[in-house]
Amino acid sequence: MLSWLPLSFMIVEKTIGENQSIFYPQAMAMTDHLWQQSMNERIAHEAERMKQQQVGDTPSTVVEMIGRFELKNNQREVLSLSLSNYTYHEKAAHGMTLMQSLTFDLESKQLCQLHDLFKPGSNYVDRLSELIALQIKERDIPLLDGFSGIQPDQDFYMADKSLVIYFQLYEISPYVVGFPMFPISVFDLQDIMNEQGALGRMAVNQ
Repeated sequence: MLSWLPLSFMIVEKTIGENQSIFYPQAMAMTDHLWQQSMNERIAHEAERMKQQQVGDTPSTVVEMIGRFELKNNQREVLSLSLSNYTYHEKAAHGMTLMQSLTFDLESKQLCQLHDLFKPGSNYVDRLSELIALQIKERDIPLLDGFSGIQPDQDFYMADKSLVIYFQLYEISPYVVGFPMFPISVFDLQDIMNEQGALGRMAVNQ
């Protein structure tokens, strides 16, 4: 078993123009340099992809762009982080923010997709959808067109002993709601989680 020590990072600032900067982390001092390079390239790629998505084919001038990140989990050989990009175009009613999360299993050396966290064949989509539907009702979250469930590759990140499922702006709720986020305790998922994977590791009481 690995030592479960947290990773160290440096912060990269990429300046694009006036009032336009993107910040993202890069892992340092890992023993597996190829895996470190692969992780760092993926993080940098996502930051760049979000920038390109914000600019797209829009002819209007970008007045402001700021890319940020948050480390959501850096323990038990699980690194989970979120990248965000806020961009305001000239004469727009308001700015637009995108969010993308990346969860790396450092033990198996893979970028986790949502299905990787659960046992093969488990109906994780329905289970998560049911738990989220309960939270929507309990928290009285306004919806644009009801809630029919999550996608198999729904956005997520991991934070300590919670799996956080979230939705993009306008995906299920009005802009004013922001990013609807739904923390789900790992202990509510123990019967379907992949016990040898990243989620199972977070559920271990030690």
